[in-house]
Amino acid sequence: MSAPRTSPVVTEYLRLGLAFDRLEEGFVDAFTGDPQLHAEVVNGPTPEPAALADRARGLRGELPADLPSPRAAFIDSHLAALECSARKFAGEQIGFVDEVQAYFDVDIAMSDEQSYREAHAAMAVELGVPGATGDALADAYAAHKRADEIPADRVDDCVRAFSSALRDRVRDTYPLPDNEIVEFEVVGDKPWSGFNYYLGGYRSKVAINTDLTQYMSSLPHLIAHEAYPGHHTEHCRKEQILVGGGQAEQTIFLVNTPQCLMAEGLADHALVAAMGDDWGRWAQEIYADLGLRFDGERAQRMSRASAGLLGVRQDAALLLHDRGADQDSVAQFLQRWLLAPPERARQMLRFLTSPLWRAYISTYVEGYRLLGEWLDLTPGHERLARFGRLLDEPLTPAQLRAEIAAV
Repeated sequence: MSAPRTSPVVTEYLRLGLAFDRLEEGFVDAFTGDPQLHAEVVNGPTPEPAALADRARGLRGELPADLPSPRAAFIDSHLAALECSARKFAGEQIGFVDEVQAYFDVDIAMSDEQSYREAHAAMAVELGVPGATGDALADAYAAHKRADEIPADRVDDCVRAFSSALRDRVRDTYPLPDNEIVEFEVVGDKPWSGFNYYLGGYRSKVAINTDLTQYMSSLPHLIAHEAYPGHHTEHCRKEQILVGGGQAEQTIFLVNTPQCLMAEGLADHALVAAMGDDWGRWAQEIYADLGLRFDGERAQRMSRASAGLLGVRQDAALLLHDRGADQDSVAQFLQRWLLAPPERARQMLRFLTSPLWRAYISTYVEGYRLLGEWLDLTPGHERLARFGRLLDEPLTPAQLRAEIAAV
C-alpha cells in the first residue's frame, strides 16, 4: 500500500516552518519528515522575514476544505503563530502580551501577589517555621533544598532508575515501538534544566544541565517531563499514530507555537498522570533501593504548598518585556517570591531574556493551568486514560477550552 498523499498546503507549511531555522537556529525543535524537503530549504536562499509573514497569511487562506477540521485547526493556529514570529524577525514592534497570545493562543496577565503570600505561609508551615517570611523563610527553604540534593556521583544512577520504572509504567498503558529509546547526557552552560531532542524513529536524546543541582523531589518530575510519559512518549505516539496515518504536519515541531504550550503542559502533568497523587511514596521506594533517604509524603506536601507560586516566572517575563523593569529588579522579584538564591535567579533570567525563549515561560504556566483544568474533567483513576488523548491527538488550546466550556 502506498503512503497517503500529502496535501500541497501541508508541504508548504513544512517548507515555511523549516525556513525559520535559517533565521534562528533552534526554531525547528524537531523535524522527522522528508529529508529532500529539508535539504531544499537548508540549501536554498536565506529567507526574508517579511516574505515569510506574507506566506503564512496566504497559506491560512489556502487550507483545503477537504482537510479534516482538527487538522485544519491545528495548521491554522500554527500559521498564525509563524506569522507573528516572522513579523518579529522583520523588526516589527509587537507588544509582549500580544506576542504570547499569537504564539500560544492564551491571554496572560500579572498574578495577584496575595497567592504568593499564601503559598509562602503554607511552605513555612511545612518547613517548621510557621509565620516566617523574608530572609527567615528563605534560609529555612535553602536548608530544605540542601537536604534534598542528589550527590553528583549518584545522579546517573537515579536517572536510570526512574527512567526504567516510568518506562515500564507507561508502556503498560500506552504501548511504544520495541525499538524506542531515550539516551541521557549531561551538558552545561544552558538556560534550561533539561531538554528533549527528538531524533525521529522513536529515538530521543535528553540533555540534563549539570550547572543546576539535581534534587530528589524534582528529578522524578524531570524524567517524566522529558521522557515517560512526557515529550519522548508524545513524539513516539504521534509519529506512530498521526504521522503513520498521513498527518505530515506532525513531522515538524516548532518553537513559539501552540504545539509547545500543549507539549509543556502535558509534560508538566506527566508524573502525576502516570503515578497519581502519591508519586512521592513511589519515588521514596526507588530512592531507598538506591540507598538514598527521601521523605515522599513531605515532598508531596511541599509541592502542594508551593503550587501557588506557579505564575512567578511569567510575572517576571511580564515585568521585563511588558512593564519595562530592569534585570536587577526582576532578579530581586524572582529571589523574593521563589526564595531563589541570586545565582539561580540569574539563571532564570538567561531563559527569560533569550531572543528565542523569552516568551516560552508561558507554555509552562498557562499550559499547566489549561491542561490541568481539562484533565480534571475526568475522575482521578481515569486520568491517565484521558492523558492519552494529549499523547495521540493533534489537540490545540482552543479545542481544550471548547471542551471545558461544553461541560
